[in-house]
Amino acid sequence: MGSRRGAATERRRTKPAVIGSVAAVVVAGAGFGAYAVYGGGADGDDTARTKSAAAAEKVKSGPLTTAEVTSTAQRFLTAWQQGDVAAAAAATDDAEAAEALLTGYAKDARIKDATFTPGTPAGEKVPFSVKATVAYEKAAEPLAYDSALTVVRREGDGEPRVDWHAAVVHPELRDGDKLVTGKAGDPPVKALDRNGAEITAAKYPSLGTVLDGLRDKYGKKSGGTPGVELRVVRGEAAGDGKDGKGSKESGADEVADKTLLELSKGTPGTLKTTLDPALQTAAEKQVDGKKGASVVLLRASTGEVLAVANGGHGFNTAFLGSLAPGSTMKVITASMLLEKDLASVNEKHPCPKYFEYGGWKFQNDDKFEIKDGTFKASFARSCNTAFISQAPELKDDDLTKQAKEVFGLSMNNWSVGVSTFDGRVPVQSKAQMAASLIGQGGVRMNPLNMASVSATVKSGSFHQPYLVAPSVDGRALATASRTMSGGTLGALRELMSYTAAYGTAAEAMAGVSGDVGAKTGSAEVDGQEKPNGWFTAYRGDLAAAGVVQQGGHGGDTAGPMVAALLKAGG
Repeated sequence: MGSRRGAATERRRTKPAVIGSVAAVVVAGAGFGAYAVYGGGADGDDTARTKSAAAAEKVKSGPLTTAEVTSTAQRFLTAWQQGDVAAAAAATDDAEAAEALLTGYAKDARIKDATFTPGTPAGEKVPFSVKATVAYEKAAEPLAYDSALTVVRREGDGEPRVDWHAAVVHPELRDGDKLVTGKAGDPPVKALDRNGAEITAAKYPSLGTVLDGLRDKYGKKSGGTPGVELRVVRGEAAGDGKDGKGSKESGADEVADKTLLELSKGTPGTLKTTLDPALQTAAEKQVDGKKGASVVLLRASTGEVLAVANGGHGFNTAFLGSLAPGSTMKVITASMLLEKDLASVNEKHPCPKYFEYGGWKFQNDDKFEIKDGTFKASFARSCNTAFISQAPELKDDDLTKQAKEVFGLSMNNWSVGVSTFDGRVPVQSKAQMAASLIGQGGVRMNPLNMASVSATVKSGSFHQPYLVAPSVDGRALATASRTMSGGTLGALRELMSYTAAYGTAAEAMAGVSGDVGAKTGSAEVDGQEKPNGWFTAYRGDLAAAGVVQQGGHGGDTAGPMVAALLKAGG
């Protein structure tokens, strides 16, 4: 079932630049207090400044020296290696959390004889290597991995301390997770592609998180027996803090437990998926070396997931991402405007340079305008104001209803076979409602969601995507409450087809023959120099969508990935 359950807010730590501000506040407070005590005379004022200065001198500030970084790291690693958990924890800026996890390192994870070898510091960051043994009853296996720590100034006194995060203990840990060695709760799963061949992370690197998710969902149902393993057991995690992937909408706390080391192998059960090996290989190629890239390919008529790939293998952004979809959202918005007779394909439609609504001034990319243009021209060129200009005619919940009732989104009830985020289109008002019409505001999607949008347009009705057939476990798939009228559907297909041939998607879709349609998108994100590039399209019975985070325009970045997959589908 899809998830919008949340990840705890990441604990903020004060960095060196902030320490100076804290010190200034302390000085001002001390000066004020002393002035009140000594009555405000000249002598009293001098005394206050002297005491304030003395207090300030006790707070260390400024950049950390190499000696401070090296000695702090050495103190922490030496105490940890010697088993002095209290001393190691005291070398961090969160002794309580550190002591709990470091205690579990030996007690719960059964890790012993650990040695920690620091590498060359890079500024405040110190890499280190770990060699140890994991022992459980009569089974024992060597363990080796690399990690890193960062030294910061502690809030209050400015003393150098290890900036505590669970990832210091092991890079696969998120805050709230722990390491445990024992009989695995879930038996291993031998996942098969649609042709019956085994799927492995070695063959398809993008599928590591997907395989973890399949084991989490089907390990106890697929007929296997558990082995003894060192595993990451997920807790109330903070996510990775990027673009909503640690938010409540991201499904971050649904990330499956992860096996780090097998001490004795279990017997895997088998589980067939809908993945197509040739198309999965093509998807892996498209995201290779692109950390912020994700793509999904579906069979439009059924919802079967034929391929899914992520350039960054640590998080399944394709299924769990929670990102503003930008102008690809205009597919849903256009369907709504067509239904409400607020737009017609070949009739004139306003596309001014600017449009003000709810106190915000909206504009088009490069402030272009289309004079005396049609809605088709505005859709193909992705004119923001053509959509925003209709906001005064809409109710606050119109877009939310359209997304749910026609496209099956934002209901949190998809049952794909692994955890997913099923899109979010909240009811908003005024400027935020207007921004939602162009895929900004509070709207959040991922490539799975947007591939499903194109699939709905192509097939004529919503088919919930799935990676494991519902016949495997008898689960029910999500449904939409209604379909678009034939007139609306035909008009929407005409808009997407025209965009693929003559609009912002034309360059990417060049050479993709047959019955095609597409829409580009670029989503601005606070703190990013470049927007996230989006692209969604269909060809025949295939539908796909992709995103390249901080990629720029979708037609230039995500477009070629999606087009290549549609071509590979034949």
